[in-house]
Amino acid sequence: MNIGQEVDILRRVPLFAKIDPAKLKLMAFASERMTYKPGQAVVKQGDPGDAAYVILKGEADVIVDGKDGPLTVATVGTNDIVGDIAILIDIPRTATVSATSELVTLKLTKDLFYQLIHDFPDMAVEVMRVLAQRLEHTTTLLREARLANAG
Repeated sequence: MNIGQEVDILRRVPLFAKIDPAKLKLMAFASERMTYKPGQAVVKQGDPGDAAYVILKGEADVIVDGKDGPLTVATVGTNDIVGDIAILIDIPRTATVSATSELVTLKLTKDLFYQLIHDFPDMAVEVMRVLAQRLEHTTTLLREARLANAG
């Protein structure tokens, strides 16, 4: 995959859709491409959040540690971004992301991510929208779990 293909993928990521292609090219160039084998962790719950990852190819499970053991809460794939929460609010990773197929990502450092948000206010609005959707999804799951446990 070359820089042009990476830029095409980045343009499909909602967070980056409104960013100038020249800036995306710079972002792709400044990012590190990472490849993971099935079962390999991209990030681990509890680790410091030093980067976010844009999935260029493949799928991964988002897993949280629960009282009854690991629980898969989502599956992510091409055009998704993971690891953004930990770099936005400077907390340890809230989940483990584990490849379920060969996974190719672009690693965006915290500094690069913040520079993009600073340069592109529309991206900050999109970050808020994506996080609000995740919160709504999590709230729905918790409500369903509470109802299932009450019955």
